[in-house]
Amino acid sequence: MEQALDTPLTRLAGVRHPVVQTGMGWVAGPRLVSAVADAGGLGILASATMTLDQLASAIAEVRSRTDAPFGVNLRADASDAGDRVDLLIKHRVTVASFALAPRQELIARLKDAGIVVIPSVGARRHAEKVAAWGADAVLVQGGEGGGHTGAVATTLLLPQVVDAVDIPVIAAGGFFDGRGLAAALAYGAAGVAMGTRFLLTRDSSVPDAVKRTYLGTSDTVVTRQVDGMPHRVLRTPLVDALERSGRVSGLVRAVRNAARFRRVSGMSWPGMIRDGLAMKHGKELTWSQVLMAANTPMLLKAAMVDGRPDLGVMASGQVVALIDDLPSCEELIDGIVTQAAGVLRGLGANLAG
Repeated sequence: MEQALDTPLTRLAGVRHPVVQTGMGWVAGPRLVSAVADAGGLGILASATMTLDQLASAIAEVRSRTDAPFGVNLRADASDAGDRVDLLIKHRVTVASFALAPRQELIARLKDAGIVVIPSVGARRHAEKVAAWGADAVLVQGGEGGGHTGAVATTLLLPQVVDAVDIPVIAAGGFFDGRGLAAALAYGAAGVAMGTRFLLTRDSSVPDAVKRTYLGTSDTVVTRQVDGMPHRVLRTPLVDALERSGRVSGLVRAVRNAARFRRVSGMSWPGMIRDGLAMKHGKELTWSQVLMAANTPMLLKAAMVDGRPDLGVMASGQVVALIDDLPSCEELIDGIVTQAAGVLRGLGANLAG
């Protein structure tokens, strides 16, 4: 019999299990998202690397694969964020997640349309802000997580946020099995979110050579040489070379990648400049950091799409050191929920004893 863990997250999103697959650029496409949704979790489609038309096609493809609820991750600082919100409303997507705090007006528009709004945050004050603006839940990632990350461990950040807001909190950073889910629930979270663990499944479209690279290493590093902000990735010869590179060579590389990303994304130069201005204002970045941000999508694409781990970077959480298999999403989620339910029952029996 399938285990069930009823939490505020499952009730809010209409999913069977309190397990979320994060919106990873170039990774969280229709195939992975629909597999997670069919398995009872909340799959999140990554849209930052898609044009508006590509996002519409991706939503339609997920819908053709599954009837289960799913979400779309949006860049709150994108120049066309409003158009993307309109697209989600038009297609009645269940959840809108954000990598940064969305404007209060965007939250209100989504909520008025019945769409669940779940921003991601890395600090208690950010959680308090989006909760006050009407967000339905918040995803909080500790420093163990992959990609852009902070310095505070999940075990310290999670209880701060749970105590600070009265909306469901989803824990991310360092989760990969049922013991972690049980621990997050004990902290007061409504569920867990995972990126690296879902990347390393049979349903992930990441090339096999790249998956083998992940399974063959346990070493991650937080670098600022990708886009000027702290970014946890696998340590590879390329990353070591980036760490040794100077500021000038980094900017030259960023200019080249900005041109490549413009061609891939279909964005115009004025559109990219508007996005850069939004990033600069929202994060108080220097123009050098804004320019370097063009490195992220192209260096990730080289590995995650083109299958060249020697030419690209691979975002990864520290849990990569504990992963040694490639289950299906159904096997993964069922195993996590069953193990978590067993852990919780065991704790109850121990306390009763």
